[in-house]
Amino acid sequence: MPDLSIIIVSWNVADLLAVCLDTIFARSSPDLEVIVVDSASSDHTVTMLQERYPQVRLLPQTENLGFSRCNNIGLAAAQGRHVLLLNPDTEIRSDALAQMVAYLDAHQDVGIVGPRTLNTDGTTQSTRRSFPTVPLAFFESTWLQPLTPKSMLTCYYRSDQPDDGVFDVDWVQGSALMARREVYQQIGGMDEGYVMFSEELDWCKRARDAGWRVVYLGTATIIHHGGKSTDQVVARRHIHFQESKLRYFRKYHGRWVAAVLRIYLLLSYLWQIGLEGLKTLLGHKAAMRRERIRAYWQVLRSGLKVT
Repeated sequence: MPDLSIIIVSWNVADLLAVCLDTIFARSSPDLEVIVVDSASSDHTVTMLQERYPQVRLLPQTENLGFSRCNNIGLAAAQGRHVLLLNPDTEIRSDALAQMVAYLDAHQDVGIVGPRTLNTDGTTQSTRRSFPTVPLAFFESTWLQPLTPKSMLTCYYRSDQPDDGVFDVDWVQGSALMARREVYQQIGGMDEGYVMFSEELDWCKRARDAGWRVVYLGTATIIHHGGKSTDQVVARRHIHFQESKLRYFRKYHGRWVAAVLRIYLLLSYLWQIGLEGLKTLLGHKAAMRRERIRAYWQVLRSGLKVT
């Protein structure tokens, strides 16, 4: 049994995936296996993996199954004592993998750890969180975010803690999330009702509810270039993000909270369409405004289903 199984879900990011794999295999790492679940890429991902990375276990899918379901396929195939869910647009730095494995081995009550994550420009990406409250749902990642009370955002983003610190959190971002096998065996895989976004929030909540600690390990570092797959489908990204948000709040805070939040989000997109339309009439970056309007209309037409 390897110490670590790395599960990477990939969709049309062959070149970034190659860089990610190169950094994994170039580093001094624990005994590991690497599993790539390719979600029906139309680029040269599958061929590249077969030709350049024969040590990778490739699980190609015939259709785009979504992030959560593909991760579950990888989790079911994994043999390691620990599993790392890793985005294909990441790079491993130094001994990050060994540090994360060692931390789990040394702290038997910790079920999940997440590393310090850097943006492409070297700044720290916000990847550690508290569980979102109902009031926060109406502010965070909406047009009202600039008006959010500072204390609310500080608590949610855990920005009062040092980026290189080690401390307990409620959840960590799924771009690089390591869990011990016992967590997966106890709580099961990801909720496939989340196509993408909020799936790691839900998974960490289930782990915490089962008694496991979740820790931000700021001494281990990776780079995450961010959003390279979802940049290909902007409107769908908005829809999946908001529908996942609604699913989480319905699941843990009830139908009425989700229903009110859904109406609020739809009205927010309608407001944004009006605002972008006004800016278009004023001739301010008209092409960009029209593209945004098209994406926001698609969100409205979707109705943001609450599943």
